[in-house]
Amino acid sequence: MSTHNVRLEVMHFLEKNIDSFVDDYLIPVEKIWQPSDLLPNSESETFLEDVKELREYAKELPYDFWVVLVGDTITEEALPTYESWLMDVEGVNQKEGESGNGWAKWIRHWTGEENRHGDLLNKYLYLSGRVNMREVEITTQYLLNDGFDPGTDRDPYKNFVFTSFQELATYISHNRVAKLAKQYGDHKLSKICRLIAGDEMRHHHAYSEFVDRIFKVDPSEMLLAFVDMMKRKITMPANLIRESGGKMGDAFELFSDSAQRIGVYTAVDYVDIMQKLIDRWQIANLTGLTDEAEKSREYLMKLPARMLRVAERMSIGKDPHIFKWVQPAIIK
Repeated sequence: MSTHNVRLEVMHFLEKNIDSFVDDYLIPVEKIWQPSDLLPNSESETFLEDVKELREYAKELPYDFWVVLVGDTITEEALPTYESWLMDVEGVNQKEGESGNGWAKWIRHWTGEENRHGDLLNKYLYLSGRVNMREVEITTQYLLNDGFDPGTDRDPYKNFVFTSFQELATYISHNRVAKLAKQYGDHKLSKICRLIAGDEMRHHHAYSEFVDRIFKVDPSEMLLAFVDMMKRKITMPANLIRESGGKMGDAFELFSDSAQRIGVYTAVDYVDIMQKLIDRWQIANLTGLTDEAEKSREYLMKLPARMLRVAERMSIGKDPHIFKWVQPAIIK
């Protein structure tokens, strides 16, 4: 049987448990938090006072913090790109029921949860009065226009490695932003980012479980897919961000520098996630591997240490780049 057919068979095998995946890792619409739960209520007589309070707390947050929060928001708002990319994975059929399959259900429900993140962060940025929303909106539209290529092709194995990695990366980023907001006294923004981080961690566990189950039935091919993604390096969803008048991708490294400067997401974090996935999937204990997969495992087990040495030598400038998104007047 060809590699392609085996993957389709494995996807069909996993699909039989879609309903349990949805029940175990996602929260029903009526029970999960919604953005309006965490923002000033526009129907309330105290709305203007509540917005004023939000804006007062926002004044205490430093420049790099705002750059990172804007970048995180734009990343979350590019969700239509991620959904359309997942819908094209081998073994996924947009239709449910007859002639379709359950993967579409998972992707749509996952998208429904993720969609709340950009919605909430966008509204917070708008109310804060600390960013140029038109510039943020231009960057978001550009990111959607420019598309996204995670280097996974239509391979479900590679795609699930990517999502396992990325969901953990976004958990780390949002959780660190939450801690920073708390340090600066903005407890409401801290709660917002903490709740978003909680969603990301649940989603990470789900995609990691998908990979774990594939390892049990097709270990060599799953390992080769994992190693291939680690060799090519995980492409960050916002890697093509640009500002108005800029070229595709020219703002990403500058945004990444801000994230590293305030410790929200660093090169060391990237290596740490790789090691966590190696441990989560018990790569060292896999048995029955082909010769090719065995050689790949040897390479993979040494990779985190090699990359950590490189990450520790990286240096980031002390002065932030001035983005069109955020006004220089709020630099502290």
